[in-house]
Amino acid sequence: MTKQEIQFIRSLADKRNRDNERLFIAEGDKLISEIIASGLKVRSIYALDGHMMQHAEQISAKEMERISQLKTASSSLAVVEQPRHKTPPAAPSDRLSIALDGVQNPGNLGTIIRLADWFGVEDIFCSLDTADCFNPKVVQATMGAILRIRVHYLPLAEFLDRTAATGTPIYGTMLDGENIYSSSLSQNGVIVMGNEGKGVSAECAKSFTHKLLIPSYPAERQGSESLNVAMATGIVCAEFRRRKL
Repeated sequence: MTKQEIQFIRSLADKRNRDNERLFIAEGDKLISEIIASGLKVRSIYALDGHMMQHAEQISAKEMERISQLKTASSSLAVVEQPRHKTPPAAPSDRLSIALDGVQNPGNLGTIIRLADWFGVEDIFCSLDTADCFNPKVVQATMGAILRIRVHYLPLAEFLDRTAATGTPIYGTMLDGENIYSSSLSQNGVIVMGNEGKGVSAECAKSFTHKLLIPSYPAERQGSESLNVAMATGIVCAEFRRRKL
């Protein structure tokens, strides 16, 4: 590899460079194979010497360590063009979507994208301060789900306001919400999940048509203060989908 190639790939660790180039990094044979099968355009593939991967440029272990964005380098790495998704003016009224308000931990975002894929949620609408879905840690945490879920970034409060105006239900997880297990839930709408420490912003909460609470058990027990946002998203999505069975 040339020094210029190495510098360019390493520069994609920075969000600004990823956005400017409209590229992201994927590592590992399984993920790269899924990307190729998905039809996304792959700019280049690198694999360790002797590691058989079609269309890959063979590089040394030292070179792979220099370009890898993981703690432990994989045996293969690809530079991939970011998918382009058209963002609607409001959330779809005929199905379930997820909205993320300031979720900043890449691991949480990656897990939520994977959960969306599992529960058949096709769109995730993110506030502008939510973690970048093409952050290398997010991409790896999605386990390939990033290829199937449309992730949109936009001024979220305004988007939720427009969505609520169409009559689409907006569900928010709040400490003063109604017990999710006894609440009436529709099979369409937007599930809004908030920041790891601050929860949902007041601006976004204004659009809620339903407030939901995941109760602890038993209710009077003094346990953890709150649930991890990715774990809470999984519980909420599972309850919505359970009602459809």
